[in-house]
Amino acid sequence: MESLHHINYKPTQISAGYTDRILNINLDNKEITIRELPPDFKDNYIGGRGYALKLIWDGTGKDTRYDSSENILVMASGPLGSETGFPATGKFIVGTISPLTDTFVDSNIGGHFGPLLKFAGFDALAITGKSDKEVVIVVDSDAGTISIVAAPEYDDETDGGALSYGEKLLLGLNNSEYSDTLAAVSAGKGARNARFGIVNSLYYDRRRNRIRAKQAGRGGTGTVMRTKGLRAIVVRSSLAKANANNPVDRETVRNAGSLMRGVVSEVDPGQLNLEAWGTTILSEYMNKFHILPVNNYQYGQSEDAPKIFAAEFLEKYFSRNVPDGCYYGCNLACAKGAEGVKLTFGEKAGRTVSVDGPEYETVAAVTAMGIFDPQFVMEYNWYCDQYGLDTISTGVTTAFLMECFQRGYLTSDDTGYDLQFGDKGAVVRLQHEIAEGKGFGKVAGQGVARCRNWVAKKYSSRNSLSTEEVMAELNKFAMEVKGLEFSMYITKESLAQQGGYGFALKGPQHDEAWLIFIDQVYNEIPTLEQKADACRWFPLIRTWFNATGLCKLPWIDVRNPEAANTAEPSKNFPTLEYYMNFLNGTTGSRKTIDDMINDSERLYILQKLINLRQGKGTRVSDRIPDRALGPAFFNEYEARLEYYDSWLKERADGEVPSVPEERRKLLIQKRRNAYSQLCDMVYEKKGFTADSVPKRETVVKFGLLDEQADKLLAEYGQ
Repeated sequence: MESLHHINYKPTQISAGYTDRILNINLDNKEITIRELPPDFKDNYIGGRGYALKLIWDGTGKDTRYDSSENILVMASGPLGSETGFPATGKFIVGTISPLTDTFVDSNIGGHFGPLLKFAGFDALAITGKSDKEVVIVVDSDAGTISIVAAPEYDDETDGGALSYGEKLLLGLNNSEYSDTLAAVSAGKGARNARFGIVNSLYYDRRRNRIRAKQAGRGGTGTVMRTKGLRAIVVRSSLAKANANNPVDRETVRNAGSLMRGVVSEVDPGQLNLEAWGTTILSEYMNKFHILPVNNYQYGQSEDAPKIFAAEFLEKYFSRNVPDGCYYGCNLACAKGAEGVKLTFGEKAGRTVSVDGPEYETVAAVTAMGIFDPQFVMEYNWYCDQYGLDTISTGVTTAFLMECFQRGYLTSDDTGYDLQFGDKGAVVRLQHEIAEGKGFGKVAGQGVARCRNWVAKKYSSRNSLSTEEVMAELNKFAMEVKGLEFSMYITKESLAQQGGYGFALKGPQHDEAWLIFIDQVYNEIPTLEQKADACRWFPLIRTWFNATGLCKLPWIDVRNPEAANTAEPSKNFPTLEYYMNFLNGTTGSRKTIDDMINDSERLYILQKLINLRQGKGTRVSDRIPDRALGPAFFNEYEARLEYYDSWLKERADGEVPSVPEERRKLLIQKRRNAYSQLCDMVYEKKGFTADSVPKRETVVKFGLLDEQADKLLAEYGQ
């Protein structure tokens, strides 16, 4: 490969979970520099999401957009990432200014890249600038070199394909042999042409003897990567993986890991059984409780849903008896995969491929388009990964456009073909057009928010209506907040999850606040006060996981039996104590769960300040569409009539209207009022104003009142 620039360096050994170094690469001038971090940096910002937030707060401005040269693409693990003696430690985050939301977004991702980057001597990688030719970055700690090289060209089979390109690259750098000393991140042609491009994390799986992939799926991180002219990044390190974090107290870490692994082994088989089913098991739960998105979230249940339950995937596709952890040491092992899947749709029909996944969110993205076919799910999953497209945003955007067809806002004259719920051929065609940036794919690849604006202008111009009038109708079922598409849970019957999505700083993504089980399924937070507390507390804990380099599933989806003996079982405090011991044993700190909350809240407030600076931080940005509150149209009300009528009667201040449509309108109004009450309560608990602006004393409390924050708060009367 043609070298454009390289430097020699000496890798820094990890000490107490950190290297205290950031690798900076400027693609404008191909400059490579290594930044030594002061001791208080990790104390204030932890790692992962925290490092990305601080770098982007300091290095970008209110006018920075995803394609600005100064935009920063950050990849960072945390102090607990890469520990093989504790489950689920392979996570890292990719953070940047999003093409969809125009504010900060981060997406967590598994695989070996995060650990190997830290083994190579860096807590984070920060990339600025835009290359005038496509490049690959190679960090080779074994050779002691960091290089920017011209992106190699391979045969037509890998043209534009993130998975095949990354595999070719890894094999090319290792004499055509697989090795777990190398890992890569890559982005496909869809990431170049759509706003919701993903970053694929590629790593060698010894058990399956092939390259596998995990994804940073949300917010367009892959789009930023390709906009910068960056095709892939490869990291190599032969450092021994066991005890590589060099913890201060190895015995404490070992004990914490042993306890955590014991709980997972004991409890998971009797709860969600993720080790066997993966997250596809959620499809059955979601359908049972009217939470599974069907036809753009109109319905939460379908008689066809059993076709895409976990048993179908286990029987037909998943490899049995293959432990599928994202990283060494994870006995939850929920990262399912399939071998020998023959493609029957799309441009690669007839080819036999391996598929990593699907996760529940991909299954539900397909049901949101009205399709209940496990083979189609597998193929949709593979194509999105290969193209470099977010399965969630692709599915939700397509579902929105399908409903625009259903309700007469779009016709085949607009798109070039019919786009009806359940039409597999139309989905395949649009998926390919999005990846290529051609035809109607140019529109669909912009995401729901921008598609809504496009449809409104088209429809209003040919019907002599104001664009605002049409927008008001489209807003009822355009499933986005802050510009990000909803992840795959219907919130009509869960006020807490409505808040979880509306308040989520990156937009409605479940990894920030997943409250649907404890609210709607388990009914563990029945009061408004409890829901408000949950909307504040759970995002802070989840922030901590994204800062430390950990997966949240062993905490949130495997409830410790001892939690039943606590005042708030849903918070799973006994397991959190294992995590605190893990942290303290690694870093030498003496922190408590209260310290965990405070450290996370500092990061949360910093992210809120970025949102405020970028124009997405006030109360109006927390609004959610009518469909997230309840039935936006009568067909939805009619499908769940008994439930809605019962709910309304319990809360009616006077006589309930006899006309069903009037009852629906009254119900939506009451739901809006309840959501507004929740907003007021949550903002107060967070130390915000009624307009969702952090109060000056809140910012001061967490040591974030720098010159930029001072000026910003003054603009909002604080």
